[in-house]
Amino acid sequence: MITDADVERWLREDVGHHDVTNDVPGDTEGRLVAKEAGVVAGVDAARAVFEYVDVTVTEAVDDGTSIATGDVVLSVEGPAREVLRGERVAVNVVGHASGIATKTREAVDEARAVDDDVRIAGTRKTTPGLRGVEKRAVAAGGGDTHRLDLSHMVMVKDNHVAEMGLDGAISHFRERASFATQLDVEVERPEDAPKAVEAGADVVLLDNMSVAETERAVDLVAAAEGDALTEASGGITVADVADYAATGVDVISMGALTHSAPTLDLSFRTG
Repeated sequence: MITDADVERWLREDVGHHDVTNDVPGDTEGRLVAKEAGVVAGVDAARAVFEYVDVTVTEAVDDGTSIATGDVVLSVEGPAREVLRGERVAVNVVGHASGIATKTREAVDEARAVDDDVRIAGTRKTTPGLRGVEKRAVAAGGGDTHRLDLSHMVMVKDNHVAEMGLDGAISHFRERASFATQLDVEVERPEDAPKAVEAGADVVLLDNMSVAETERAVDLVAAAEGDALTEASGGITVADVADYAATGVDVISMGALTHSAPTLDLSFRTG
């Protein structure tokens, strides 16, 4: 959820201590308008900004809605000074979140054209302070949020394996994790994937593997003694999604959904 502390921080950063620019008398109405097509996200954050400055949101589309150029995303009314103080923060947050949702929807559509069951997931490569907004944007685009923070799942990565070995690392974290906490084990070679399954992995992350390597790893996991999901990750772009989906992998995780999504172009108009 968006807290008052979040909104206060955003507004303090933008408004500063002596705002002359927005010292406009009277009341007004305002509209957040799309300048390009995409998928909307971040509307709750924009609503929180305007409500914090006592501006009424009169109409808003839901997150996950597909919009066309010229569509109104959100309408407000209230004191002109407060409308103008809130508008830039609202535009920035919704534009950023909608860019993520739009890119996620593109990736999901590419995957669904090949396999209805493969999931597109975000990662922890998020902007500090904005993870909640960005993760919700991934969900709005039809993606899976993956783990929201380190407590949601144990990920056994290359550094853990280097320090303790594959079997040792899995055993170490299995002893310390709750029965409800899954282990996602990263491997860099197809032949290590079944070893991770047999050692107790719930998910095998196929890191930085080519499409051919991923397909081989998926087959090896299917033949292994155990029951684990497979997850492809590492530098995968929207253009690569269909090829990876065709390998039979269960999840495709993409840091690019959050760290490289362009902002959706929006404009705020008053009067």
